[in-house]
Amino acid sequence: MHRLSLILLFTCITVQALAQADTAQKLDEVTITGIQESQAKQTSVHIEPYSLEELDKKAPFNLSDALSNIPGIGQVTTGNAISKPVIRGLYGNRILVLFSGLRFDNQQFQDEHGLGISQIGIDRVELIRGPVSILYGTDAIGGVINVIEETPAQQGKFLDINTRFFSNTLGTLTDIGYATLRGNKWRRIRLGFESHADYTDGNGDRVLNSRNKGYYLKLGSGNKRGNWIQNNSYNLSFNQFGFITPDLNKFFEPDARWSRNMEGENGGPHHNVLLNILSSQNTLLLKSSTLKINVGAQSNLRMEDEGGGEISLNMHLLSGLQNAKWEKPLTNRLLFIANEQFTYENNTNYGKRILIPNADMLEANLSGFLRLSLSQVVLEAGIGGNYKKIKTYFTPPLNGPSKNVQPFNVGHITGNGMLGISYNPNRWLNIKGNVSTGDRMGNLAELSSDGLHEGYYRYEIGDPNLELEKNINTDISLELSTKQLFLSASGYYNKFWNYIYLDKDPLNFFGFPIYDFRQQDATIYGGEFVMIYKPEYLPGLQLKESFCTTRGSLSTGGYLPFIPADKNRVSIIFLTDINRLYRSLSIEPEFEYALPQDRPAQFETATTDYGLLNLYCGLTANWGKHEYKWNFAVHNILNKTYHDHLSRLADPSLFNPAINNEGINFVLSLNTKLGL
Repeated sequence: MHRLSLILLFTCITVQALAQADTAQKLDEVTITGIQESQAKQTSVHIEPYSLEELDKKAPFNLSDALSNIPGIGQVTTGNAISKPVIRGLYGNRILVLFSGLRFDNQQFQDEHGLGISQIGIDRVELIRGPVSILYGTDAIGGVINVIEETPAQQGKFLDINTRFFSNTLGTLTDIGYATLRGNKWRRIRLGFESHADYTDGNGDRVLNSRNKGYYLKLGSGNKRGNWIQNNSYNLSFNQFGFITPDLNKFFEPDARWSRNMEGENGGPHHNVLLNILSSQNTLLLKSSTLKINVGAQSNLRMEDEGGGEISLNMHLLSGLQNAKWEKPLTNRLLFIANEQFTYENNTNYGKRILIPNADMLEANLSGFLRLSLSQVVLEAGIGGNYKKIKTYFTPPLNGPSKNVQPFNVGHITGNGMLGISYNPNRWLNIKGNVSTGDRMGNLAELSSDGLHEGYYRYEIGDPNLELEKNINTDISLELSTKQLFLSASGYYNKFWNYIYLDKDPLNFFGFPIYDFRQQDATIYGGEFVMIYKPEYLPGLQLKESFCTTRGSLSTGGYLPFIPADKNRVSIIFLTDINRLYRSLSIEPEFEYALPQDRPAQFETATTDYGLLNLYCGLTANWGKHEYKWNFAVHNILNKTYHDHLSRLADPSLFNPAINNEGINFVLSLNTKLGL
């Protein structure tokens, strides 16, 4: 009752604050917001922007699925609905997610906890590869995913309705939004709903309890008053994800084929995740500098029903966040950026099953960054300091008298740096080089676990004495862009000290295997290649190919877990303008080929190669002030039976035989934008 009152109070305060907030004019967005608003060629950091429209062409199941279409990005999945991004072989707490300008934590310490951010109402995503801990602190050891929400782009009032239908799950993702922009003030509201039944694989076999539901509310407002620009946002989501567990049909009677039921005595095991996010982004245009201050709060309530309608695991993560960035041109060529960040988190357990203890977590960062822009060369250097502290409390039965891990108080002060160059000898060639360091403490699970994780069917023991995990990453890239040809090639070498990983203990716990968190040095290296060719004699035609490869190994031998298979994508894109009414037509057949992953980690198994044939079609029409978009996609046209190496359902220690990925899926998207 106390927990429910707290969440309701948080929601009411959030809505009231937004109702009283003024509204703001949309800024002219530029390419990069990861470090400083500038063009991609003017920074040595490997940053790439992707608009939602660009990602939506592939009709993804969720945001992680959308990002997995980018070379070098994968997704750890537990079925369709539960997934989290993988950047160059790193995921979870090694990847920092920014949402509305602030770090986002969805209690992602376990692999079966998904990203937790819906794709609706998103304007674009900016992807930063490699460690940027000098700016974002810990968890940015492998990269950053910067999720940027929509703001109105045109003066006036607009209503948009978006619906997507999925044949394989008889599913739908539908949202409706209303936005106004009048002078320097704007407002927006968006409501969304999604529902999916269980999916079927290429053999036509149903994957029991792979269903999910979601309910979404988004509010936004902003205003420009003189030199002060303010954007406010509030996000509410409630999601339910079914557990896919071994031998589920032995404990639960399969329900109707297209059932989405998760409640009551006959409901299967599932997650319930209630998320509230409130944020305010403020830009002050000072006389000769710019100051940006972002503040926010997040409430993440995660509950698990193991079947029968009774909540067992019940955790609440409450976060307070703040970030300030000051940009000061020292000369017309030299720019100085100071960045400060503060995060406070509290985790509280209310259920009878406990995975991690009650805890307080605090982190503070301070960094300085210099950019020197010459005629053809941009030089960048930065240094930063970080303090992080985790204090756990006595939380029975997790750390009772008989347990190995007792309450603790751990804190670390660390420093990081970066040095980079971007060379532009002419308008069509860009060469980048960057060396940067990162570090992170073990997350709460790695430090404090001492119990049975039912989602894994294993007993995990953490270690509060784990040393800091550190890395140094070298990244080199080349980009060539002409009227007919675009080439991009990048390579990286990422060296880790004290890499944290799970190791199997020779003992067991009542038949369940015991795993301990251990450390040793590790190396991850690889690269990405992209080519787009536009034949001059065939206007509107594009030939596109991408290839990515990743290798990860421990210093004493053996491979790292969840390293994706080498993957190649080849597509032919046809784009044309039909007439004034039907503005554009696009057709894109694509062949995706994953090579065998024969370098499995200790608890993994090798996976064979597979090839998928996909098709994407789109049509856009303008009728006066109204815009209509129709998209049609077919995933896995040949109904291939396969399982990806990053699928947890392919883990032989959990599922024997392995559970396959989704079979053929027809997706129809209808998007309507009405000028009022």
